[in-house]
Amino acid sequence: QVQLVESGGGLAQPGGSRRLSCAASGFTFSNYAMSWARQAPGKGFEWVSGIGSDGSDPYYADSVKGRFTISRDNAKNTLYLQMNRLKPEDTALYYCSKGGPGFPGPRGRGTQVTVSS
Repeated sequence: QVQLVESGGGLAQPGGSRRLSCAASGFTFSNYAMSWARQAPGKGFEWVSGIGSDGSDPYYADSVKGRFTISRDNAKNTLYLQMNRLKPEDTALYYCSKGGPGFPGPRGRGTQVTVSS
């Protein structure tokens, strides 16, 4: 049974940073591309970032390019999203998803990130 558990969300000030983690279990993590997505209140679902199974081919939405960095540790079955220079518009529920960006794979329950002064 696939399980994805996000953590690391919370309150950040504009310009601040947060690091999200996603602990994966129930599948061979190192065989799959992984993604981060988010959904803000009243807004659509947005694929934020993705990464290949071996850590290659990172993808970033234009809205986060240059500020967010995706990475993974296959030995720890963990996916990360380092978020720098946060903006209020980054406020959203962030999800970890099995598969590349746009692939409707299973995802976790999400971790809330709120950017506010």
